[in-house]
Amino acid sequence: MEIHFKSINIFNPATPEGAIVYALLFLICALLLNRMLSLGVQRALARGSRLHIDRTRVKFISQLAQILVYIIAFFMYARFIPGLSNLGNAGLASVGVLSVVAGMAAQNTLGNLISGISLLLYRPFNVGDRLQIMAPTGLETGEIESLSLGYTIIKTDDNRRVVVPNSLMASQVTINLTRDDSRAICSIAVVITLDSDLDKARALLLEIAQGNPKAQKIDGCPVTRLDGSGIELTLSVWCTDSVIAGSLKCDLLEAIKRRFTAAGIKFPDYHRVITLK
Repeated sequence: MEIHFKSINIFNPATPEGAIVYALLFLICALLLNRMLSLGVQRALARGSRLHIDRTRVKFISQLAQILVYIIAFFMYARFIPGLSNLGNAGLASVGVLSVVAGMAAQNTLGNLISGISLLLYRPFNVGDRLQIMAPTGLETGEIESLSLGYTIIKTDDNRRVVVPNSLMASQVTINLTRDDSRAICSIAVVITLDSDLDKARALLLEIAQGNPKAQKIDGCPVTRLDGSGIELTLSVWCTDSVIAGSLKCDLLEAIKRRFTAAGIKFPDYHRVITLK
């Protein structure tokens, strides 16, 4: 009995075995290159404070570069394998139809990608900026934690993550609380009775604001409403940022209640009338 062994040439790209070997080689090279790219980006971001590196732009370009590495590796592999080049020539006739189908299937993903590139180019905000956006849960305020190819992740003050598609981030109105000037204004409306001493109430409000260390500048305390229910005074105080503004408002409200009660300045009594029929 004669036994014939079929010779296997794993280094010949025209054979199935060779195509598999070269596919693994190209994949390993792409993985190693992306790993080196990721380590380089991490080192660059670690020195970002000294080199004034734009973290948002570096992360975004890094993700695009990693995708580009896989695309280039695939096309180089396809050119290297004769069978794939023939398959590519045979499928040129259906490229138009496939591109239309793929475009319709991935229109949301492509929209997010294009919007992400637009956000990178125009830079209305960066990683670390504080934003106010309108979400299904209402008005959300938080810090941009990451800006990826498809989504922007915002970390709120209560440690929640709001994930917003880039297409929505590029189309909706956002309020950037940290660009150029991070200061925020704290406004408090105080209503007193019509027979209360207006000048005394205003003087107390200004004194309370001036005595708070979180207040930077007092913008004024004018009368903003006058009707049968009372007199409304609005105290406006500047502070360092929006986080301090929330804390400052709580401090001022508590101090106003105590000082007005001690000074005999009254707040209007609101009564609810329920009529049964």
